[in-house]
Amino acid sequence: MSSPAAGACVLVVLGFGALAVVYAVSPTAGVLTVWTVGGAALWKSVRRAANPAPPPPPERGCETKPQFTVTEDRPGHCTILWHEEVNGS
Repeated sequence: MSSPAAGACVLVVLGFGALAVVYAVSPTAGVLTVWTVGGAALWKSVRRAANPAPPPPPERGCETKPQFTVTEDRPGHCTILWHEEVNGS
């Protein structure tokens, strides 16, 4: 049996092995490799998280009502009141 976690562990070990070889050949190249891989990972995560598209507009004829209300009972203490949606038809 194999699992995604086992596959990820194998890839991590292979990656560290390759990094060890690069570092053994040249410590400077090893450090630059770490910075390059880290920068690429950061760039990829930022690009994946950024979504410039605005949310789609609501459909016509469909009125949405808030499903909860937050009230402040006393300073620093809030209560959430949940509302059950009732269909008017």
